[in-house]
Amino acid sequence: MDDASAPRSALPAVSMPLATALVVLASVGFGSVPFFARGLTEAGMAPHAVALWRYALAALIFLPVVVGARAQWRLLLAGAAVGLGIGLGWVAYVRALTALPVATVGVVYMTFPVFALLASRLLFGERPSARGLAAAGVVTAAAALAAGPAALHPASAGMIALAFLSPATFGAAIACLVHLLPPLPVLARMGAISLGSVAGLLPLVAATPVERIVPADGHALALVVGISLGTALLPQLLYTFFAPVVGAARAATAGAAELPTMLAIGWLAMGEAITLPQAVAAGLIVGAIALSPSRRLRGPVVTAATTPRRRARP
Repeated sequence: MDDASAPRSALPAVSMPLATALVVLASVGFGSVPFFARGLTEAGMAPHAVALWRYALAALIFLPVVVGARAQWRLLLAGAAVGLGIGLGWVAYVRALTALPVATVGVVYMTFPVFALLASRLLFGERPSARGLAAAGVVTAAAALAAGPAALHPASAGMIALAFLSPATFGAAIACLVHLLPPLPVLARMGAISLGSVAGLLPLVAATPVERIVPADGHALALVVGISLGTALLPQLLYTFFAPVVGAARAATAGAAELPTMLAIGWLAMGEAITLPQAVAAGLIVGAIALSPSRRLRGPVVTAATTPRRRARP
């Protein structure tokens, strides 16, 4: 089923294989976050400063679009509130990467559809489908498998719990955006989310020493550029414009490339071995994404952009 709020004539004129490849490329960009985030924290940058740099460029670029949509200020404020939650949750994600294997954090992060399902039910009364419940169960089992005994160990249990804050806020944001923000133009939506994230992070950054905010050298500056362009702005644009071309079901399946990207980065760039439970958990997550109803897309901006303004069938 093709879920797209834009008419077919308004979609980019590209072939299906190319559009699918671009969605996969966007997902690889999203999945490359650990490489840049860990590199910056190891260089001495605070986790909330890393999160700020990720959203700052998009906030700056889309600010004129947000100003142009100021007549819809209530929706813009709602988008900013969603962005604030995502930004704070992403601080927890970066913090977890400093103490846990990338594979563990990656699998935990990919549980966001469970939280989206829960938030949709609690906040908006949307009844989950049987496929949605089955996928949520698989994702939950995968997260438990990936965490393993470490979830019960006092030294790591707190950090694993912190890691779940990111998918929780992200999933809740998806539910809010699907139900509240479809009338807002896509680029204005992206701008409002980015501005909200920056606004929420500024108080934390203001209380942080300058040396833990600004890039320390050319290498750190390159990582800042990479995390801003390669994991946020460009992937968001690619996914926003080409996910409607391929349809929600194929976009969600292509978006599963994010998790293998995280695992590959942990293994190749950081020398972290992938355990058998983590590999099985990753396979379960990818399978659950394919099983999930087509309404569930990867990312708050994209989900709201490509979901029709109608309630899903129960």
